[in-house]
Parts: sequence; C-alpha cells; structure tokens
Amino acid sequence: MTSPFLDYMKDRIVILDGAMGTELMKHGLVQGACPEALNKEKPEIVETVYKDYYKAGSDAVLTNSFGGSKIKLDSYGLSDQCYELNKTSAEIANAVRPSGKFIGGSMGPTGKFLKPQGEYSEEEFVDAYTEQARGLSDGKVDFLLIETQYDLREALCALRGSLKASPSLPVFLTLTFNKTPKGFYTVMGDSVSGFVDEIKTQDVKAIGSNCTLDSEDMIDLIMQFRQGTDLPLIAQANAGQPILDKNNRLVYSQNKEEYTRHIPKIIENGATIIGGCCGTDPSYISEIAEIIHKIS
Repeated sequence: MTSPFLDYMKDRIVILDGAMGTELMKHGLVQGACPEALNKEKPEIVETVYKDYYKAGSDAVLTNSFGGSKIKLDSYGLSDQCYELNKTSAEIANAVRPSGKFIGGSMGPTGKFLKPQGEYSEEEFVDAYTEQARGLSDGKVDFLLIETQYDLREALCALRGSLKASPSLPVFLTLTFNKTPKGFYTVMGDSVSGFVDEIKTQDVKAIGSNCTLDSEDMIDLIMQFRQGTDLPLIAQANAGQPILDKNNRLVYSQNKEEYTRHIPKIIENGATIIGGCCGTDPSYISEIAEIIHKIS
C-alpha cells in the first residue's frame, strides 16, 4: 500500500513544526504537569498549537504525544490511559488539519534505561511503544516519528513496537547527538555511522537528528549522515541552548534570524525534512517556510 506522505516527500523539501512543550506552556500548561493529559482535559489548547504551526507553513505537525509511552505516562499515574491519550492527540490534529497537510505521530524516549544500565528489558520497552503506536495509528496519523532518542537500542525497541502496531505506517527515526572533540555522539555513545549502518537493515523511511544541537552544528551533522545513506534526512535543531534572561525567564541562545540563517546550508548538505526543536515556535517555522519556498 502506498503512503500519501511518502509520495508527497518525493522531490520536495518538507516542513515540519517546531517545539510543542513551550507552546503548550504559553497557552496554559502548568510547568511539571503532563502535556499529554491536555489532549483530554483541554484539547482546545492542543488544537491552537496545531493550527498555529499549520498556519506558519508546516506541511506536517507532530502530535502532542512525545511522552505518551506507557512507561513515561506512568510517572504521572496515567499509564492506563496510554492508548486513549495518543489516539486523541491524533484525532485533534485531524479535526483541524488543512487540506493537503499531514500528521506525524510523535514518540519520544521513555526516560528510563534498558538493562544493564536500567531496570527494563527490551520486551518491556517494545510493549510500551506498541501501545503508543497503536493509539496514534488508530487516530489516523500519516507517519510515526520516533524522536529525541539517546540510545539506539531503545530506538530500535520503539521501531519494533511501531511496526508491530501498524506494519503499513511509515516510520521515521531521529537520534539526538552531542558535539564532542571526537565527533557527534549520543549520551549512550552511539555514533552517526553506527546509527546509519544499523538502519540499513531496518524498515525505516527517513532518519536524522533533533534536539540538543543548534542549527549551525546541524550543518556538519547532516553532512555526515548524507555520506552514509541515501534515505531522506530529517533536521530539527534546537534554537541554541536554554538560558535565563535578565527577567529570569527561560529563553534560547539562537534567535530566529541566527537560527534560520543556517537552513540553506543544512538543505545543501542533504536534509529534505526540516523543522525545529526546543526554543523554536511558529515564527521560526514561518521563516523556514519562506526560505524553502525561495530556494525550491
């Protein structure tokens, strides 16, 4: 079965959305509360964020389900609502998506570790992600994005769970890398080349990176990815690093102009799916969309 979103991706630069959590906070999410709970408690807030990103120029928005695995939700006492919260996050997006636009199911890390570093088995992780992916699939997302993964082993568990829940739904995968004197590595020591080599044997339709790095550092990281794979590449950089301004408010070190200045080079180096991560908002996406429309 063909995928409308995979067809849409051919021969074009695709624009994703920006940060979700900070946008939800702007509209009333209390710090420390569960973002996914808003899907049931205050769906109008989630709806507003989706609308804002579509209006800014996103071809696809990601669901409010980043922390929606059973394991992550258990920290809020909501593990029994995993399926419902994920399905609802997609249904809200479907209710407001413009014609010709798409929805990606966001699947972030559990926040826990696999044995021997942690207490969980691979099968427990697979089970947690399967339930999440099932909810997103039944909510009618167009693809799943396993994102912000810092452990390739966990990412592969998420992939197994996703394909188990919905074998026909395209799955994308991004790891988050740190820039070190020896190159780009995840917190768990995964390299770009190791990631790329592993994915060659997996049913993944696009790969890349999000979070941690700013847009300037993403330039070199995407180049390394492109040297090892022909898959579509995803780039969702942070707007720099979080800092406190003079009024003690959390802001990010890369403003919109500095952030978007590096987008053409990221594309030149091989990225074909562009969005933002922490610190970015609809104004960043609007500027990215303008840049892409000029160079496409």
